[in-house]
Amino acid sequence: MGKSSKDKRDIYYRLAKENGYRARSAFKLLQINEHFNIFKDVRNVVDLCAAPGSWSQVLSQQLIKEGDQHPPKIIAVDLQAMAPLPGVIQYQGDITKTSTAEKIISHFQGGLADLVVCDGAPDVTGLHDMDEYIQAQLLLAALNITTHILRTGGTFVAKIFRGKDITLLYAQLKLFFKTVTCSKPRSSRNSSVEAFIVCQDYSPPEGYVPSMVNPMMDLSYSMHLLLTILTLKDEANPLVGPNRMIVPFIACGDLEGFDSDMTYPLPVLPDGSEYQSLEPHQAPIAPPYQTFLDLKRSNFFNKGV
Repeated sequence: MGKSSKDKRDIYYRLAKENGYRARSAFKLLQINEHFNIFKDVRNVVDLCAAPGSWSQVLSQQLIKEGDQHPPKIIAVDLQAMAPLPGVIQYQGDITKTSTAEKIISHFQGGLADLVVCDGAPDVTGLHDMDEYIQAQLLLAALNITTHILRTGGTFVAKIFRGKDITLLYAQLKLFFKTVTCSKPRSSRNSSVEAFIVCQDYSPPEGYVPSMVNPMMDLSYSMHLLLTILTLKDEANPLVGPNRMIVPFIACGDLEGFDSDMTYPLPVLPDGSEYQSLEPHQAPIAPPYQTFLDLKRSNFFNKGV
């Protein structure tokens, strides 16, 4: 969370700091819940790709009530280390590994999760087709581990990049959930292809056995070529023509509220002084530029080396 002029005027960026959230993405989960009520009756929840922890913060604040003798269990999973959060059990692991699913379930004392959320995204390259493909694979990895840890009737929420293949992803998700909706929180910039897929009422196909061995939606090149040749025939490819699925799309959050694409004037303090930029609530504990910081602290650049 930098300090550029644009960041200072990003209303959700400022609100995140003022409310003690680690990132502005906290408001995205709050607005999704505002519309879909995904926190209702949730006792076990898993936050995949959790770092830096803003969604885990929201889950902790919304689900754990003061004086509750048996508070809900919140498991946060990420490859990166994450600063501790009250009421959140952290596990540093790979969501594509069976051992990670087993570790998560072990915290639920034989039960399963009521809700699984995933705000993970790749480092974008600017090549939209590549970014959408990598995000789709991340979403499918999250869905794969979700089939191991989510109870029947549970809810799954994950980030998705809206692109030409969203219909294929939607069709895959409809195999496991009765209701699938693509949502756009108010705090998500309109200029971004980012959206969130809200999958409710988990109902896996009869006889389905979760497995990390075989990738989901793995089509051979020969099958893909056959579908391409027969594209004009509706019976050859159910995702084109009149059978093409229309993905439900809903805007979440108060439409009269703040617009994430607008910049707002910096507030004037009661004493008339100018707005002072706040430091991040939680600075990165293992940033990719750590080597540079170490050299800077050691006065390396002033030694003329």
